[in-house]
Amino acid sequence: MKKTIGVLAHVDAGKTTFCEQLLLHAHALKKAGRVDHGDSFMDHDPLERERGITIFSDQACFTVGDDEWILIDTPGHMDFSSEMERAISVMDYAVLIISCVEGVQSHTKTVWDLLEAYGVPAFVFLNKTDRSGADPDDTISSIRERLSRDILDLRGAFSSDGTLSENAIEAVAENDEALMDALFSGGYDRELWLRSLRTLVQSRSLFPLMSGSALRSEGIEEFLNMLSLLTRTEYHLRTSDPFEARAARVRFDAQGNRMVFLKITGGTLTARDMVQTVDGYEKATELRVYSGAKYRQVQSASAGEIAAVIGLPGVRPGDTVGRNCAHGRFRTMPLLTTRVLFPPEIHAVKMREYLHRIEEEEPMLQVSWHEQTQSLEVQVMGQMQLEILRELVLRRFSIPIGFGASKVRYLETIASPSFGIGHYEPLRHYAEVHLKLEPAPRGSGISFESRCHVDDLALNWQRLIETHVFEYAHKGVLTGSPISDVRIILLAGRAHLKHTEGGDFREATYRAIRNALMYAENTLLEPICRFSMSIPSSVLGRVSGDLRRLHAVTGAPDYRGEDAVLEGEIPFAYLTDYYPVFTSTTHGRGTMSWQLDHYAPCENAEAVIKEAAYDPLADDTPNSVFCAKGAGYTVPWDEVRAFAHLKSEADP
Repeated sequence: MKKTIGVLAHVDAGKTTFCEQLLLHAHALKKAGRVDHGDSFMDHDPLERERGITIFSDQACFTVGDDEWILIDTPGHMDFSSEMERAISVMDYAVLIISCVEGVQSHTKTVWDLLEAYGVPAFVFLNKTDRSGADPDDTISSIRERLSRDILDLRGAFSSDGTLSENAIEAVAENDEALMDALFSGGYDRELWLRSLRTLVQSRSLFPLMSGSALRSEGIEEFLNMLSLLTRTEYHLRTSDPFEARAARVRFDAQGNRMVFLKITGGTLTARDMVQTVDGYEKATELRVYSGAKYRQVQSASAGEIAAVIGLPGVRPGDTVGRNCAHGRFRTMPLLTTRVLFPPEIHAVKMREYLHRIEEEEPMLQVSWHEQTQSLEVQVMGQMQLEILRELVLRRFSIPIGFGASKVRYLETIASPSFGIGHYEPLRHYAEVHLKLEPAPRGSGISFESRCHVDDLALNWQRLIETHVFEYAHKGVLTGSPISDVRIILLAGRAHLKHTEGGDFREATYRAIRNALMYAENTLLEPICRFSMSIPSSVLGRVSGDLRRLHAVTGAPDYRGEDAVLEGEIPFAYLTDYYPVFTSTTHGRGTMSWQLDHYAPCENAEAVIKEAAYDPLADDTPNSVFCAKGAGYTVPWDEVRAFAHLKSEADP
């Protein structure tokens, strides 16, 4: 069987060390490398070796029995959560590493939520059992309380032949009525129990757990055996299906070749095949299979494999290609917007081109030109990501860059339905689009629906409009922040038999969305983070007072020896400035981690909007272009309804 398994964790939980040991025990490595020695097999990028952390998801291949495994090591630092999410999207199974010393941390919960969102079955490995202060039993209790009650403790449960212990036999039977009946009537049957356990794991009904020390190579062999026994895939049944794959990531090799890493979910891809994408057919000119920094060129790759494909210039991370092709969308969102500072001799257009090249690998950057400030801006998760971006630009393009002060990345939404019309008709061009925008549940992002009949607008044009809805981060009209939690409904549209081109509907769609926002009841949203901090008990009162002033909501402290652990929620705008104060207050002994939890209406929206001083008419235009006497002319946004060629709800 072909299986893809990913390893995830909060930073410093021992994830990369675990991967090295797993490869060693699978005989894929002769010697396990170490992060602190700078010689790990998976973290081979110079930036990773210099900093001692995983920055880029990477893969390794190994074989155990009849199983062919692809192992994906993912970043643990929260600044690289988007890289981790893209890896999760192509995993068959996941291993969550949790330190027995630090326990469940804020980012651990984020990882778990992403696994749930993508429906990825998960195993848990409790690491660092050899460390002072390790308490596996207490950690398991915390996992059951904060992650899932369905954790199945399999420490010491397997004998050498895969037979389960008595406690494990009963624990599995409790989750399967047929097994419980079998236990009472005929007793334990190894194959029956393993088959049921595989099904329970695959359906995310149970999450098996083991423990050990990756650094000391303790518990790894047993864990690997468990993975072999309790995982299964059916890719061997899909090799004859129509071709379909998901783009996991984009990378550039040393020669500058753009590579799209495709997880093939059905059929077979052969070098020089034409691949169907959202934007049409593109050629896969070369296929490679990577393991660490090395690769081998292959003629074809089939269901269950991850192939690096040279070609496919229009495919982005998250896209589905082949059958049911579609643009991908991710849940992880950046928290900061930052101005890029670069030498004056570098033209802004050229600098933007360089940054867009990096954006192909990290779509979350969302490189943009800010018209009002005449500046290039990028969006990131935090300071660490900015440092990596600076290094990447210097190494790849020999350009030193800096960054202005980072600003919180707000979002905008609407509080009630609104209608908009976009018309684009310069000479020999034509498109008109009528849209309805409705509020959507918080955290749902942007969604699309068409209520336009194909007799009124051909299906290919409707699909193109949908593509344009999702291809761009449409800006709100309060601060120019991206809109979210909005359902966009196509009510009507019109094309011209001779003069309509694809770009015409892009212009009309953008203008229709912007037009609707100008009429809407708009709301500013701010990021709310979930945080966890460990502090000396002696400063608990002072830190608690600080948090109250910063509008944080906390639970009761959890005392662990001489330290107290506080967890709660806080607006991100306050959190960024507080961290230096926190370090000073705790005399460097405190630790704090946080992760975006949700967006909520901004408490000081009026002040934020005033400070932004955003002019919605000077940016993406809500106006339309009509044609008369052989020339195009602009119609202001609040007069478009009187000039529209179609009648719909948007034109009452």
